Amino acid sequence: MAASAPLPYPAFDVDNHYYEAEDAFTRHIDQAMARRAVQWVELRGRKRILVAGKLDRFLPNPSFDPVTTPGALEAYFRGENRDGKTMAELFAGKIEPIRPEYRDREARLACMEKQGLEAIVLFPTLGCGIEQPLRHDVEATHAALDAFNRWLDEDWGFNHRDKIYAVPMLTLMDVDTAVKQLEWVLARGARMVHLRPAPVPKGDRSVSPGDPTHDSFWARVNEAGIPVAFHAGDSGYGRYVAAWEGPRPMEGFRGGNTFAMATLPGRAVLDTMAALICHGVFDRFPNVRVASIENGGFWVPWLFKNLRKAHGQMPSLFGEDPIESFRRHVYVAPYFEDDARELADLIGVEHVLFGSDSPHAEGLPAPLDYLDDLRDFSGDEIRRIMRDNQRELLTPRPL
Repeated sequence: MAASAPLPYPAFDVDNHYYEAEDAFTRHIDQAMARRAVQWVELRGRKRILVAGKLDRFLPNPSFDPVTTPGALEAYFRGENRDGKTMAELFAGKIEPIRPEYRDREARLACMEKQGLEAIVLFPTLGCGIEQPLRHDVEATHAALDAFNRWLDEDWGFNHRDKIYAVPMLTLMDVDTAVKQLEWVLARGARMVHLRPAPVPKGDRSVSPGDPTHDSFWARVNEAGIPVAFHAGDSGYGRYVAAWEGPRPMEGFRGGNTFAMATLPGRAVLDTMAALICHGVFDRFPNVRVASIENGGFWVPWLFKNLRKAHGQMPSLFGEDPIESFRRHVYVAPYFEDDARELADLIGVEHVLFGSDSPHAEGLPAPLDYLDDLRDFSGDEIRRIMRDNQRELLTPRPL
């Protein structure tokens, strides 16, 4: 079967996005926490947000109207900006009014049918950057995410007709609260939950998500048999760039954004997966499954190399071969520009997921354009990547 041929079945996209309604973080917020969490302001005639009382710079236009066209930066993310265009030039002519399907689930269902999709997993856009600026305020973080999840359930539903699976956002900053919020979303049909790929803030320090103090959370995930997603966002790794370049690159400094582009991709999720393995989450909770979404797959060979060496040096510190543990517990959605064949050969095609990042600018213009990058796969393998693996992952596997 040629990868570019139309599929004889609808696909299942594990990485779709909505553009949040403006009241996503404010509609259900505890008013006692509102000023410490997310607020809207108008600055020089533009709508912006304050997070923890400070102007948030994660997104330049958090109202999302207008918004970029889907796939506007496809060539750029393939490394094909041969003319050296600036970001403003790359976006020129690729801005449009927000579409109904970005905020309305019935419109999204109609759009999915036209796109050849039977189901999608939905992740935030603005929400991917909220936790980092709140990292010093445990109560405000939990309050903001709780308000967000209530909005998400109301507007999209955690499982709408077995076609749209909107993923609630959780944090382990206070593990007892995390378990309570996990119970709330499970009771409302959540098929997947999200944790930030980052160390967990604990006051003036941080700990691994695999620290045993979080075992009550992982035990409930283990019992419920639902997967935990780690989607790309603000993991706080900008501090590594700042260590080299300062808070802002010097005027005229050649590094600019290129240093971050050359050093940060894949780091947060690699560290997160290494932590889950090295800190024993899968040993203590063998029914836990996790998925790396919108982090690419290029980091996996490097992690495997390091895990093999670490296991060879100190095998007694691992519950089992860490490579086999990864292959059993971890699913990965590679970028369209990644070498998906290399990834499938490393982790098994059964754990490779199709994700288009639609409708973001860095995604694909049409989700099934992904097929053009699967030419090295058989028809049976393509069916697994484009549909079956996602169905299996999103099917609860309770104890």
